[in-house]
Parts: sequence; structure tokens; C-alpha cells
Amino acid sequence: MLNQICYFNKRVTNRITRKIAGLRYSPICLIRHTGRRTGTLYETPLMAVRTLDGFIFALTYGPHVDWYRNVLAAGHATLRWQGQVYALENPQTVDASTGQNAFPFPPNLILRLLGIRHFFQMKVTQK
Repeated sequence: MLNQICYFNKRVTNRITRKIAGLRYSPICLIRHTGRRTGTLYETPLMAVRTLDGFIFALTYGPHVDWYRNVLAAGHATLRWQGQVYALENPQTVDASTGQNAFPFPPNLILRLLGIRHFFQMKVTQK
């Protein structure tokens, strides 16, 4: 069932969400990453929260999704968040408590109710 939901979101929901992801008042951001095998540029909408030196991301489908594996392989990505574009580097796993607590209410509550336990962080690249 989860595979069917992931497939539907990848093929339908993400295409719709991409239109608002990363806009100034959107709760959804857009991460741009390069395919680890194809070299193709991809954009994936997801949930993130700003930290002092970067962002924390919720891995709502776990750590085995293609986009996350692409980011890990490359070690960097670009993020469009609230109308701004950020170059990111150094993806690092974050424990569930830290990840959940980084998000404000109500996303925090939603992540807990859905049982989301996988999070990672990336630092904003210094220029």
C-alpha cells in the first residue's frame, strides 16, 4: 500500500505541489537534486524547517526514497524555501526527537501522528 501511495504522490501530487512549493508563504519547499545514475536534474516538494545554519527535513517515506539517496550521493542540493534559494551541503541524519521538535505546531503534531521517525539536516553553503 505504501508503494502505491508513493507512486501516486510521485506521479500526481508532486506535480501539482511543485507549482506552489518554495513560494514565499508556502509551507512546502522544493529541493533540487541530481540523479545519482542519470545526472538528470530533479525537483521534489517536501517539508523542511529553517535552523540557525541550515535546514532540517522530514523523510516522510523513510530514508530509502530516490531523491534522498540522490542528495546523499551528491552531498549537496539546492533548496527553494519561502521565496529564497539556498545552496546546501553535507547531509547528516538527525534523530527523531530532534527532527520532530525542530518543526513548529501543527506540522510537529502531524509528523508525530504519522509516526515519521526519519529526518536529516543540511547546512547552507557559505559563500
